[in-house]
Amino acid sequence: MFPGVFNMALGVVRAAAAVVAAVSNFPGTVSGYTSGGFSPAQSPTRLNTIDKFPFASDANATDVGDLTGGKSHVSGQSSDASGYTSGGTNPTQSPNTFNVIDKFPFAADGNATDVGDLTVARFGSAGQSSTDNGYSSGGTPGPTNVIDKFPFASDANATDVGDLTVARQLLAGQSSSASGYSSGGTPPVTNVIDKFPFSSDGNATDVGDLNVARWNTTGQSSQESGYTSGGAGAGYLNVIDKFPFASDGNATDVGDLTVGRSASAGQSSDASGYTSGGDDGASSNVIDKFPFASDGNATDVGDLIVARSLLAGQQV
Repeated sequence: MFPGVFNMALGVVRAAAAVVAAVSNFPGTVSGYTSGGFSPAQSPTRLNTIDKFPFASDANATDVGDLTGGKSHVSGQSSDASGYTSGGTNPTQSPNTFNVIDKFPFAADGNATDVGDLTVARFGSAGQSSTDNGYSSGGTPGPTNVIDKFPFASDANATDVGDLTVARQLLAGQSSSASGYSSGGTPPVTNVIDKFPFSSDGNATDVGDLNVARWNTTGQSSQESGYTSGGAGAGYLNVIDKFPFASDGNATDVGDLTVGRSASAGQSSDASGYTSGGDDGASSNVIDKFPFASDGNATDVGDLIVARSLLAGQQV
């Protein structure tokens, strides 16, 4: 009896530890990062900047490193130790579309290194992260429906592990403990929320709709819900949509950004979602924060070091 009780208790502890590990990347607890992007006011216009801002207090970002090259239209992924920036474009180079997977450390500020390749060069993809792998879904040229996966445990190339239900670009990515989500995108402008499994390679399924069809939008993730903020539709949108992870369903409008904008980066702490940078008719440096515990509008809590759009977001 006693060994049985002990084993049951041990099983509960292990199960609880597995749940904690599974959600370690989404949300983060320490810092949000942005990487790359486009700024017409800068020369060159495609940036290699990696900047970091704290979750514990509202504050401006600081410059903590560089990507391997200047690029925009990038997607972001996060392990518990490193940030990743994958794909992207730079029209001043030849070839001008990239398959590069960059990795930069969280433990110490530093530059990124090239650690692998996507299965095909592309930009305008969405990024998702499980405990063990990074994912890049959709994008262009195409647009494409490809879901790529690359490992966090070792530096390696990505493999094609499935397809989205709709080929599209400039979409948002979200991550639960069990699944990756891709929402919105174009062409045509769509409201589709796709879900694909982390536990096995496979195609995505259509599990709901955003409140507003849009593209050039960004994603955030709490432990319970996915969020899609901002984007382009009938002008620059300020809408923050939320959809549940526990069951498949449509998104609801739960708040507004401080200003309508598109092409932002998304970050997630354990308490809040962040929408940083973007384009509201001009490049923005604004870091917006909105709460996960209750539905509500975002507040302006800081500035990126460079106003820019079409950048990637990471967190730890």
